[in-house]
Amino acid sequence: MKEREISALENALGYHFRRRSMIEQAVTHSSQAREQESQQAGENKYKVNDNEQLEFLGDAVLSLVTSEELFQRFPQFREGELSKLRAHLVSERHLIRVAQRLELGHYLRLGRGEEKSGGRSKTALLVDALEAVLAAIYLDGGFEVARDFVLRNIVAPELERMAREGETLPVTDFKSALQETLQSLGLSQPAYVLVDEAGPEHRKTFTVEARLNMKGKTPELVGRAQGSTKKNAEQEAARQLLTLMAAQSKAETKTAAGAADK
Repeated sequence: MKEREISALENALGYHFRRRSMIEQAVTHSSQAREQESQQAGENKYKVNDNEQLEFLGDAVLSLVTSEELFQRFPQFREGELSKLRAHLVSERHLIRVAQRLELGHYLRLGRGEEKSGGRSKTALLVDALEAVLAAIYLDGGFEVARDFVLRNIVAPELERMAREGETLPVTDFKSALQETLQSLGLSQPAYVLVDEAGPEHRKTFTVEARLNMKGKTPELVGRAQGSTKKNAEQEAARQLLTLMAAQSKAETKTAAGAADK
């Protein structure tokens, strides 16, 4: 890579490499490495490093940093919910957007065949390069520097985007959580009832009740919530039901314990 290309890539990444060979390896595809090796002759042959091993390490660093951040940021969520959100943040679908934003395709070192087949825009190559770049940053600058890169470029912007656009995070899929909880207890699923909608057509507010019959117990549990969409209102109503069920279970456990002490 030319010096100006390395500098441009470093500016995009927000990190200056002490060992320039690390970033060069991170963007070197195996097709380029094998092509260079095939051009060598005689006793001066040497192995040209590609980014495959760095990709392996970068994937592990990404998973660790993302897991730690979600663990710290969402202490109230269960393991299954955290796993769903992590799966989204480290998914190819999300990482390709990050790689494109950093314009990694421009810096890839490809063999002639891969170049002709449009390798610079291939999702797999770009995502692999992103993970390799992360590993290069980790090896060159240490864990904290790599952690900052992941949070700044991969985790925080996506969480902020989803919250800003009103998307339901995988971690806040309360309807699924409620469904799983009720199935484990042998209870029927709740009825989601639209009880009101107000406001102009382009800015409606929906009010939904999630009504749950607790096997003959009265009154039935009801979660009531408003949202900019029926889906969001249903999610919040389901969350309320989960909270009510937890409080009821806690109260029943306390009552049973009190009776046992008498």
